[in-house]
Amino acid sequence: MTFFEFGEEIKEDTQFVIFGVPWDYLTSIDLPNSSIAPENIRKVTNDIGYTTELGYYIPEIKAVDIGDVSIEAMNIEKNLLSIERFIKGIYQQNDNVIPIMIGGDHFCTYPVVKAVGDHFHKKEEFGILVFDAHLDLYQEWDKGVYSHATLSHRIYDLDYINNKNLFIVGTRDIDIAELEIAKSEDIKYLNAYELMEGLDKYIDSIIGFFKQSNIKNLYVSIDIDVFDASISPGTGYAMPGGFTYREMWRILREIAKSFNIIAYDLVEVAPNLDLENRMTLNLAAKLIVEFMSFIVNK
Repeated sequence: MTFFEFGEEIKEDTQFVIFGVPWDYLTSIDLPNSSIAPENIRKVTNDIGYTTELGYYIPEIKAVDIGDVSIEAMNIEKNLLSIERFIKGIYQQNDNVIPIMIGGDHFCTYPVVKAVGDHFHKKEEFGILVFDAHLDLYQEWDKGVYSHATLSHRIYDLDYINNKNLFIVGTRDIDIAELEIAKSEDIKYLNAYELMEGLDKYIDSIIGFFKQSNIKNLYVSIDIDVFDASISPGTGYAMPGGFTYREMWRILREIAKSFNIIAYDLVEVAPNLDLENRMTLNLAAKLIVEFMSFIVNK
């Protein structure tokens, strides 16, 4: 089964390459099971209409779904190498594609960001936009330096990432240790409550941050808990006060107009915690495909 019945073979005209990382060993609580999210997000696309909200025909998107990275749950170092090699293999087949990763917990983002960033030549034009209820800035957590709670810190540690090209948006559950790191390193973030001042202003803040740093190319990472828990209950950290679907839809549309999206991911969906009507899974699938259409039609 593939996402929206897309093909499985990367071709010369392929624009998007979808793949899953079924790994959640580095989640900090036992409750969610996000390792089964890639399979389940694919499944719900069987019951979703084949046009986007703006009327674009989904089968006309030049996308493929090449399946999942092979994962050994507790072998962290091997998985990091496997994910990076998987993405290198994608680029070897077509250097111009946009990888789309479906997680898995949020730490799955780190090796993908690293592989994409290492591959991308103009590092000075490369930026990371993270949508998350949390900063994920702990230096260590639970099993060590590798955790979904240390994701942003590990990205920040990359040679070409700094406080001018990493921006975390939608935050509303920040611990003291993370706040102190953000302050000491001057890492920028945009709290969810600032949406109350208006969506246009919020979008301008996101775009303005990257424009000020002359960033032209973005990797976008979406933790499903950036949404309000009322519309995304199927996640390990369902927090109140998050985005609506329509707010995120508009934000992604404007970002796609303003920047070259070179890769993106969606993580932390826990199908075992979702409602019977698959509310969170449907949200995730719609978001992935709508963002694709925004990129195609920019």
